[in-house]
Amino acid sequence: MDKLTQTVDLDDFDRKIIAALVEDGRMTVTDLAVAVGLSKTPCQMRLRRLQENGVIRGFRAMVDPAKLGMDHVAFAEVKLSDTRESALAEFNDAVRRIPEVEECHMIASSFDYLLKVRTADIRRYRTVLGEKISSLPHVASTSTFVAMETVLEAGGRRK
Repeated sequence: MDKLTQTVDLDDFDRKIIAALVEDGRMTVTDLAVAVGLSKTPCQMRLRRLQENGVIRGFRAMVDPAKLGMDHVAFAEVKLSDTRESALAEFNDAVRRIPEVEECHMIASSFDYLLKVRTADIRRYRTVLGEKISSLPHVASTSTFVAMETVLEAGGRRK
């Protein structure tokens, strides 16, 4: 296994550090140490190790898509005409260049990929689907499901 896919042994303190940072990634190391029950230096060393081992990949701002006028979410099933490795690689590379695609998952099902697409409204989604997603390499067909309400989203709080 390479370093990117290798699992890392975590103890209870490591898990507490991760849980605290998932909840509030902006907390200071001092506050983090208090939250997990360690002194500052051991907490800082553990945090550095978690980052170096790729367990913690980074920190980012969580924005409210509705405040940005981007609260339309659709999920697109994508079926490919070719699923050889080279075709999958072409599709993967191309889909990463569509900014409206927030997530892309290869699926073991009657279709090949599930995309989470965020746009301003259904009209913009239709354009993205027709001009970008349907034009991706090896796309044979698509099917769309529109989200009516987001109840829980990665990195978000339960409503």
